[in-house]
Amino acid sequence: MIKVVHYLNQFFGQIGGEDKAHIEPFVKEGFVGPGMALNAAFKGQAQIVATIICGDSYYAENEEKAKNTILEMIKKYEPDLFIAGPAFNAGRYGSACGSICKHVKENLSIPVLTGMYIENPGVDLYKRDIYIISTKDSAVGMRDAIPKMASLALKLINEEEIESPEKEGYIERGIRINYFASERGSKRAVDMLIKKIKGEEFDTEFKMPDFDRVAPNPPIVDIENAKIALVTSGGIVPKGNPDKIESSSASKFGKYDIEGVYDLTNETYETAHGGYDPVYANKDADRVLPVDVLRELEKEGKIGSLHRYYYSTVGNGTAVANAKKFGQKIAEELIKDGVQAVILTST
Repeated sequence: MIKVVHYLNQFFGQIGGEDKAHIEPFVKEGFVGPGMALNAAFKGQAQIVATIICGDSYYAENEEKAKNTILEMIKKYEPDLFIAGPAFNAGRYGSACGSICKHVKENLSIPVLTGMYIENPGVDLYKRDIYIISTKDSAVGMRDAIPKMASLALKLINEEEIESPEKEGYIERGIRINYFASERGSKRAVDMLIKKIKGEEFDTEFKMPDFDRVAPNPPIVDIENAKIALVTSGGIVPKGNPDKIESSSASKFGKYDIEGVYDLTNETYETAHGGYDPVYANKDADRVLPVDVLRELEKEGKIGSLHRYYYSTVGNGTAVANAKKFGQKIAEELIKDGVQAVILTST
């Protein structure tokens, strides 16, 4: 029987949400939460012997200590395979999954695997080091992700041929592999060109990167007379989140009046963001949206004025299409209001 150790964060480990994000790593025998479906997907060929659970904030703030502690926990079970997640579009969770998979691979020389949404920051950090199954952006995609993870994991442990990302379901790693084609390159190129001329569909053998290039605006010539606006993806909202901005995968943004506001206190402002530890932002929202500092600059005459309204949304898991739509709408309003510059803060 192939022995598997599974890694989960506090949420999928059924410990709690952000209130448990600082929990240190610990072990539970057997499978937990999504591990049940993963264990079943192995169809008797492998078994999850232990699950390691660690809080996202703890791992992010103590990475070296966390991964070495977890490695020692894993060693006790002498596993043949290590799987983390899937993390979907949870940024800290995805980065932790990638980090611990890479560490296990390098130190124990066993196959490792995780799963993430393509826009998870953990993808760009670790896709060249490990296999990452492509998932949907939320746990709604669990049923789709688990069979793909189990299938590729078994192939890795059995040292079977790993086929293309399209066939196996993993995210393209940017690693070229030589192979013998049935037709020479010149003929394949001409065939693609003819299809392109005819307006027919074709698949290029070398995908070109699609860069979203944005020309920078010219610098502010007279900053002492400029109207400056604040925009944030850090989720800072008036207490109670009046527009009900979602904590993840935001579908909206809010526009809030700060006329006469000189300090964002914990009685009046909070964060709606679900992708980072909210404690420090809730204690003092100026840490994410620096109204207090800009009021000081305004008073000292170093800027002309702080715009009466600020705009806020949540960047956690928000689709690129929605983010572009938000940006265009906010920019239109700011230009209309005579704003010369924007300070955009995140988390």
